[in-house]
Amino acid sequence: MFKNLIVYRIGAGWAPAVTDIEAALDKAPFVPCGATQPASSGWVSPRGVAHGPLVESVGGQWLLQLMVEQRVLPGAVVKRRIDEIAAQIEHSTGRKPGKKQKKEIKEDVLLELLPQAFTKQASIRVWIAPAAQLLMIDASSPARADDVVSLLVKAIDGLALAPLHTAQSAAAAMAEWLTSGEPPAGFSVDRECELKSSDEMKSVVRYARHPLDTEEVRQHIAAGKLPTKLALTWQSRVSLLLTDTMQIKKIAFLDVVFEGRSAASRDEGFDADAAIATGELVQLLPDLIDALGGEQVPGAMPLALAA
Repeated sequence: MFKNLIVYRIGAGWAPAVTDIEAALDKAPFVPCGATQPASSGWVSPRGVAHGPLVESVGGQWLLQLMVEQRVLPGAVVKRRIDEIAAQIEHSTGRKPGKKQKKEIKEDVLLELLPQAFTKQASIRVWIAPAAQLLMIDASSPARADDVVSLLVKAIDGLALAPLHTAQSAAAAMAEWLTSGEPPAGFSVDRECELKSSDEMKSVVRYARHPLDTEEVRQHIAAGKLPTKLALTWQSRVSLLLTDTMQIKKIAFLDVVFEGRSAASRDEGFDADAAIATGELVQLLPDLIDALGGEQVPGAMPLALAA
């Protein structure tokens, strides 16, 4: 259901009904790229059925799905066609095209080649936890998540989103866990890690399938390398890779999570997968936030301390 999560705090006072979000997204449904359109994005049914609801509510958790389609034009193909046209112009006029004309040629080439280009599609899941006032995007990069945030804020009136801030940075916390050998409550450290120096060399040390409770790891940290990625397991139920920018990657639900689950129909499978994924992660996230010192509003004390 989810492979990555980037977490956002929903602005205070936002409390719409599912029907309100459905109506808002219905104004921006996914439409495939036109013949000369390089990219297109819009909302589709998260259940994956034609003309299905654009918002699914499972166990009080709301699920959305954005579809993104792009026409794929290899740069080498575009360059070759530009060079061909530029050579024709030089042959007929006796001069090479200037910078401005080259730009116009490129625009014409794109219009010429786009209808012939293949398209590729990618879907991005969005999870809203209304009770926790959190929104999560299953994106592998902050740039892609930012694009989704822009579309959400544009589509849904009154929605304001901000990255989740914690009192302690993920890099500092991970360094502390590795140095002390004491992971936070509820978590265990696995056998994957990346350490990077902050100097101009940007040297990197990566460990894969390797014990991390070693003097070598501690020496790297003492020398100034900070963890940028660290594999963790929560409650022996969910494994993940935490990054220094607090992205959660490589989410995997361990076998114990699925004990007792029986075969199901397609719809029941979606509901079961959604319930299991959100049910586990909605408990994991508060523990992870606590492990990083609690949530903190920029410029204020941590919310945990304020409470």
